[in-house]
Amino acid sequence: MHHNKFLILISFFVILFSCKKEVETIYTDTNFTTKNNTIVEINIPQASGNETIANQINSEINKAIISALHLGYPDEITSTSIEESIASFTEEFKAFKNDFPETGEQWEAQIDGEVIYQSPELTTIAITSYINTGGAHGNLSISFLNFNSETGQPLKNNDLFTNMEGFKTLSKSYFTTATIDKSLLLDIESFKLPQNIGYSEDGIILLYNTYEIAPYSSGIIEFAVPFKAAAPFLVFNSSF
Repeated sequence: MHHNKFLILISFFVILFSCKKEVETIYTDTNFTTKNNTIVEINIPQASGNETIANQINSEINKAIISALHLGYPDEITSTSIEESIASFTEEFKAFKNDFPETGEQWEAQIDGEVIYQSPELTTIAITSYINTGGAHGNLSISFLNFNSETGQPLKNNDLFTNMEGFKTLSKSYFTTATIDKSLLLDIESFKLPQNIGYSEDGIILLYNTYEIAPYSSGIIEFAVPFKAAAPFLVFNSSF
């Protein structure tokens, strides 16, 4: 009798802990746009699953979109939602048209988000934005958002490495090999890591946006450091 009670108790705890098993974070494409898609088109992943984790990830994604649509200084951002930011961007365009009614220029904001890497440890989301407000050319920018997959906490670049200087030295050799514009190598001694570093299927991807290390004509510069080479310097390295 006592033996049966013991088995029942064990079964209870097995069921209990099974129920507490972590819920996988799932990403679903979400679209935001203005009427007839004439000014703003946004397509981004939205997280669902564990509510706490999903809320933290979605909050950071939303902040990135709000920042991309903002036309002033970062400390002047007042919008608290993507919808507010779209409305503000649209009003700015209307004001521009009122001030310059003769212009035929059309403003444009195209923003796309994509989960480029997801493991039980870490998730990287790339946000690509193209904003054109009537200048000589639009502004194309890509940013990486890194998250701890277990908690949803956003990660800064220095959270990714056990030895950032060691990784920087390693990256320099891959930069030299991958760089097509050899004029950039003239200043290789002042090599610096980019603002945007993330995980991808090809390894650790490093991306320099326009003007970050080179003129506009050089465009976006990116290269990857293979996981095998980068592993000794990584905090999150158990998935490969």
